Amino acid sequence: MPQLIIDGRKISVPEGTKVIEAAEQLGIMIPRFCYHKALGSLGACRVCAVKFLEGPVKGVEMSCMTKAADGMVVSTTDPEAVEFRRSVIEWLMLNHPHDCPVCDEGGHCLLQDETVSGGHGRRRYLGLKRTYVDQYLGEFVQHEMNRCIQCWRCRRFYQDFAGYRDLGAMQIASHTYFGRFEPGPLESPFAGNLIDLCPTGVFTDKPARYKGRRWDFERHPSLCLHCSLGCNTTGSARYREVVRQEARWHEEVNGYFICDRGRFGFTYANHPERPRKVLLEKQEVTLEEGLKEAAHRLNQIIREHGAGAVAGWGSHRSSLETQGSLQWLCRRLGWHGPQFFLDTSLKRKVKAAVSRLDTEIAVSLQDIEKSDFVLVAGADPVNEAPMLALALRQANRRGARVVVIDPRPVFLPLEFEHLPVPPGDIDRCRNLLSKAAVSRPAAEGQLPAAASHFYDRLTCEYPDDPFLQDRLVSLGRELQDCRNPVIVCGTDIVRETTPPLAADHARLLKAAKGQAGLFYVLPGPNTFGAAMLEADEDEDPLEALENGLVKALLIVESDPFWSYPDQERLIKALKNLELLVVLDYLPSATVARAQVFFPTVTVFEKGFSHFINQEGRVQQAVPLHQGGLPLRQVSGGGHPPRIFLDCIPGAEPRSAAEILASLGDTLTAREGGFAPENIWEGLSHEHEMIRRFATLNQNERAVGRRLLPEKAQVSAFSDKPSAKFPEPPAENLELLLVDQTFGTEELAGYSPFIQKVEEDPHLLLQQDTAAELGLSPGDRVAVPLPGGEVTVLLKTAPNMAPNIAVLPRHRRLAWQKIRHWPVWLAKADFKKR
Repeated sequence: MPQLIIDGRKISVPEGTKVIEAAEQLGIMIPRFCYHKALGSLGACRVCAVKFLEGPVKGVEMSCMTKAADGMVVSTTDPEAVEFRRSVIEWLMLNHPHDCPVCDEGGHCLLQDETVSGGHGRRRYLGLKRTYVDQYLGEFVQHEMNRCIQCWRCRRFYQDFAGYRDLGAMQIASHTYFGRFEPGPLESPFAGNLIDLCPTGVFTDKPARYKGRRWDFERHPSLCLHCSLGCNTTGSARYREVVRQEARWHEEVNGYFICDRGRFGFTYANHPERPRKVLLEKQEVTLEEGLKEAAHRLNQIIREHGAGAVAGWGSHRSSLETQGSLQWLCRRLGWHGPQFFLDTSLKRKVKAAVSRLDTEIAVSLQDIEKSDFVLVAGADPVNEAPMLALALRQANRRGARVVVIDPRPVFLPLEFEHLPVPPGDIDRCRNLLSKAAVSRPAAEGQLPAAASHFYDRLTCEYPDDPFLQDRLVSLGRELQDCRNPVIVCGTDIVRETTPPLAADHARLLKAAKGQAGLFYVLPGPNTFGAAMLEADEDEDPLEALENGLVKALLIVESDPFWSYPDQERLIKALKNLELLVVLDYLPSATVARAQVFFPTVTVFEKGFSHFINQEGRVQQAVPLHQGGLPLRQVSGGGHPPRIFLDCIPGAEPRSAAEILASLGDTLTAREGGFAPENIWEGLSHEHEMIRRFATLNQNERAVGRRLLPEKAQVSAFSDKPSAKFPEPPAENLELLLVDQTFGTEELAGYSPFIQKVEEDPHLLLQQDTAAELGLSPGDRVAVPLPGGEVTVLLKTAPNMAPNIAVLPRHRRLAWQKIRHWPVWLAKADFKKR
C-alpha cells in the first residue's frame, strides 16, 4: 500500500487511490467541482490543485487525477497551490450571473462555498458575459444554463452512470452547452439526481422552487416508501409541509442516488384532501370519543358473535411498528388475522421468498454492482424497482453479463440479453441455464458434494423451442466461467414456484462456485415485515366476510380498492360487515366507507418508524416535522390567520401504532397493556427476526442492519409438490397486471408532479399477436376482462412473449375487474373501438 504525507500527516492507502481521496480519509477536504466519488475523476475544473513537494510527481498538479504513490509529500496549503486555486475560481466566475438572491441553489451551493474559501472576493472582469437560452426539461428539473462552470458532472452521470442519451454536451470550450438537442422532458427516471449533483444551480428542483433556502428547512434522514428497496433520503419540511426529497448516501443500499419516483412522490403527505380528523359516521369527534365508540361497537360484536368475528387487515406500506401492533392486537384479543395480503397467490410467493433468504445468499444493490453475471427472472427493474436498474448498469459497466428472462418488453439502460418467454417457461429456462452452468464439473466428477445434491434434483423439463435451448446453453457456459453470479427474482407476475426455486438455484451456484447471491423484488416498502407477521392461514381473506364469519373489520393503512383486482366482489363483501374501522393518512376509497375513522401520520411526522427492505435490512426513518395542516393550505397562499391557538391546526393524527395501542387498552380496560415494549417482548418469542430487531441499539437501527438468519430453515428443493399452474388454452391470451415507474404505485399516485409525467393507460401486445388480432399500434381496444370491458390505447413491442397481454395497474384505469387467477382472454373477444 502506498504511503504518503499530506499536510504533515502520514497515511497508507490502497493501490490506485487518488490523492484527493487519500486527503479526505484524513479529514482534509480539497476543493472540487468535477470530482465525485460515484463518477470518478475528470480533471475538468482544475480547482483541486495541490503542491507535490517530494516523490514521483513535483509541482502543482490536480489531486483528483494523481494516484497516491510511495514517498509523496503533498501540501494543500502551499502558497502556489492556494494562488492557483484562487485564480481558477476567478476564471470560473467570469461568466456567472451572480444571481444568488433568486437562485434555489443558494445556501447549499458548492460554487458559493468554494468561491469564499478560495479567497476570490473582488470582481475584476468588466466584459460581456456569455449567455445561453434555457431549455424546458420536464416537470422535475429547472434549467438555468448561464450558471454553468463546465464541471461535466451532469453529462457524466446522465450518459455514463445512468445510461441515457437525450442529454449531453454540445458546442466546445467555454461555450459548451449541457442540455438536449431540443427542449423536452428528460427521458431518464433518474434525472432528478442532476439536482443533487450540479454544484452551481444549473439544474434545480422545479417542484420545490422558491419554497425556501436550506437553512429555512427542517431536515432529517428519511426513507423512500415507493418500492421495496428502501433507498435512503433526506427530507426537508417548512411551514408544516414536506417540500423536498434528496438522495442520502448509504453504502449498501442506494449509494448516492435515488429515482424520480422516490424524489417527487412525497406529496401524499401534503395532499389537500388528506383526512386529519377522527370521524364517527362522517362526523368529527375527538380521539377519545372515537376510541370509546369503536371499542363499544367492537365489544358488542364480540359478545354476540365471538372474538373471531373481528378481523384485522394491514398493508405493505405500514411501518414495522404498525404491523407489529396490529398482529399483537389480533393475537391478544383472539381476532381473525392479521392479513397483509388480499391476494393469496402473492402471499405464498412473498412468504416463500422471505423464508428462503439468509445471510449466506442475500445481497444488496451495491453487491449487485460488483457481480459478474446477473440473471433477472420475472422482474422489470425500471418499472418495479428503478434503482435496481441503476445497479445493473454499474455491474454491466464493470463487465458483468446481464440476462433477463421475462415476458414483458423489458428496457434497461445497458446492454443485456433478453429472453421473452411466458411466465410458465421462466422456471424451465432457469433450470436449463443453471444445469448448463455446472454441467462440465458435474460430468468430470469435480462438483462439490454440496452442489451435487442440488444438481441431481434439478428438473429436466426444458423449453420446447430448440433455438431458445441453444441460447440458454450458450449463456450457461458464460455463467459457468463467472465467479460472482447473482439471481434477481420478481414476485409479481411469476408462478408460485419461481421465488423458492430462485433460492435453490442461488444455493446451487454458491455450492459450485463458492460465491453467489440472491436478490428478490417485493411489491412494497415493508412487504418483508408483512410476510413475517402475516397469519399463516392459507385462506382467502374475503371469504370470511362473504360467509358472514367476520362482522367487524379493522383496516390499517391499506386501501383494498387500489390493489384488489375484483372491486365488485370487494364491495359486496364489505357490505356484509356490521362495522368498518379504518386508520389511514390517504383520502382513499376505503376511508370514504369507514364508519369509524382515525387519521394517522406519515413517515415524515412524529415518532421514529422502521421498515424492512427486500434484503431483510431494517432501516429507520426520522420524522421531519411535528405535522399539521400546511400553512399554505390554511392561508390560501396569503398571510396566515392572525389568531392565537394552543395547538397546531391539523395535528390531530397519531401514529397507527399509538392508536392501535390505545384501542387495545380501551377494549380491555387495561392502561398500558398494549405499550410498545410489551408488543416487542411478546412478538420476540414468536419471530426470530423481531427478537434481533428488539436487541438493536439506536445506532444500528439508524445505519440499517440485516435481520436475516445465518441459515434459512427451509430445505432446498423441497419435496412438497406445488400446485400445477394451468397453461393458457388455445386461442387465448394470458393477462399480466404489471407496475410502471409512474402511474401505478399507490403513494406516488397522489403526487401532482408524478401525475404530470405518467403515461396514459395502455395495453401491450407482441407485434405478431396484435397483427393476428387485426390490431395496430394506436388503436383504442376493448379488453374483455372477466368483470367487464376496459378500453385502452394499444401499444406493441417486438421484444415480448407472444400470446401475452400486459396491462399496467394504472390509477386512471378501472382495471379492478379481475374475478379470478389466472385470467385468460379469448382472442376473438378483443375489439377495436
